[in-house]
Amino acid sequence: MSRIGKLPISLPTGVQVDVNNENQVIVKGPKGTLVTPVDQDIKVSTVDGQLVVERPTEQKRHKAMHGLYRSLINNAVQGVSNGFEEKLELVGVGYKATVVGNTLELALGFSHNIFLALPKEVTANAITEKGKNPIVTLNSIDKQLLGQVAAKIRSLRKVEPYKGKGVRFVGEQIRRKAGKTASK
Repeated sequence: MSRIGKLPISLPTGVQVDVNNENQVIVKGPKGTLVTPVDQDIKVSTVDGQLVVERPTEQKRHKAMHGLYRSLINNAVQGVSNGFEEKLELVGVGYKATVVGNTLELALGFSHNIFLALPKEVTANAITEKGKNPIVTLNSIDKQLLGQVAAKIRSLRKVEPYKGKGVRFVGEQIRRKAGKTASK
């Protein structure tokens, strides 16, 4: 039995879950609505105010999908009740970030600024304090979309290993390399 798949999903107050005929789990909560498609072999049911995900057989394919869909549904439940947050830190001289509407403007040491249009499900906030690196905070109810947007922003200027400049997640550990040593 899948360790993740067999765990029931507890539903917080204010969260409603519907499973329709097209094998879609619709999760409604105070922050919004998410639709998660589920494979037709996997059965999702509500028992005593908790969601239970079950698989029909012990096939390798069913075992693989059991934990996957349980995690996806759990992420949807957490997203509509609490939401998700990702913080990115811009490390480098002159690196700046500003948010105007749904557009993120980044100055990352290139000859031009980068304008990134964010999906409507993702909200951004840029904080710049004197003497500290700028921090971009992304919020969304969709964990997958949030991670994808954060990875896209990080890929615009990856952290280089010598000085540690670039866009990184807050708290991320960077492996630093030693530079050249003077010979004599």
